[in-house]
Amino acid sequence: MARRQLRTRLCDMLGIEYPIISAGMGPTLIGEPNGAPVELVVAVSEAGGLGVLGGAGFKLKELRTAIKEIKDQTSKPFGVDLLLPKNLPEGSIGGDEMPLTEVLKMMPEKHRTWFAKIKEELDLPDTDLMVPTNTTTMRPKEAIDIILEEKVPLFCAGLGNPGFMVADAHSQGMKVLGITGNARNAKRMAESGVDLVVAQGHEGGGHTGRIGTMALLPQAIDAAAPVPVLAAGGIGDGRGLAAALAMGCIGVWVGTRFLATHEGGAMDLCKQRIVESTDEDTRVSKLYTGKTSRASYTRFHDLWDKSGLEALPFPFQVLLASALLGGFIKAGKIDHIGGFAGQVSGLIHEIKPAAAVVSEMVETAADILATRLPQDVKVK
Repeated sequence: MARRQLRTRLCDMLGIEYPIISAGMGPTLIGEPNGAPVELVVAVSEAGGLGVLGGAGFKLKELRTAIKEIKDQTSKPFGVDLLLPKNLPEGSIGGDEMPLTEVLKMMPEKHRTWFAKIKEELDLPDTDLMVPTNTTTMRPKEAIDIILEEKVPLFCAGLGNPGFMVADAHSQGMKVLGITGNARNAKRMAESGVDLVVAQGHEGGGHTGRIGTMALLPQAIDAAAPVPVLAAGGIGDGRGLAAALAMGCIGVWVGTRFLATHEGGAMDLCKQRIVESTDEDTRVSKLYTGKTSRASYTRFHDLWDKSGLEALPFPFQVLLASALLGGFIKAGKIDHIGGFAGQVSGLIHEIKPAAAVVSEMVETAADILATRLPQDVKVK
């Protein structure tokens, strides 16, 4: 059977078949598998969408290696996503890596005291984790240089405004995408020269804002014009894709649905949490990164809520949370282990190949737009 046709301006801009981009999901915490690994990127791009590598957390050399692996496995366009911390302290952590125990000593005493209290109460083993300090998140400008040198087709800023590198990207023929959770920032990003803006609603997994997707999209589209907008947050099937296109978006940025695939890089436990979730089984908290992010609910959320602590600045809260997560994993305390996920988790009931997600999403959206809407909606 011939493949369905579903094209928008996004397809022409990026040289892809379908207006679907898989979100560049990095690891939730240090030591966790990368949410959007090479395998997922290749699978989505080969299926006609555009796969995005979750570059956050990679060491610099690992980032270049992963990009080369993608190029070896597909000739289709792809992207790389990085987190761009706004106020990363210079020289706060030196070298290429250091023991997590040493990193914890750099944190406020009340956070260290809380960490020790939880470790003792839950009888957690020591986490002999070495914290890499030569990562893309700790050294984002060096990571961007690698992406430019490798001539990656699409650069995505999962956090922060990438406007400062747009000119360099365009000189390499690279497109630049920024993600926002409100209309004001959509306007700011558009004015900085990005080619695409992703407007992610409160429903979305990972870092997320306060505005719901349905309210955000039209406001972000107006604010970013003429820069085109993609929809994110609560999109997990073809109905969401069709709705986004009807709202005026030129495509979708999909995270949780691709995380729960065979190629998705999350731990099997985290994938299973998504499959077993209802629409109410996620929480927004600063627990994991110091910024508001949505994840599958676990008892780790309860521990943090009861602590009364203020979250540390990103990315140092990541280190604190990683220290405890490592102990939970070693101790087998599965009710404390979870990962980033959106409210669309309640719509996902099966782990399947990423290519199947793309084809089913396209088939459903095309059917809605070409057949069902004209039959169900009468316009005079």
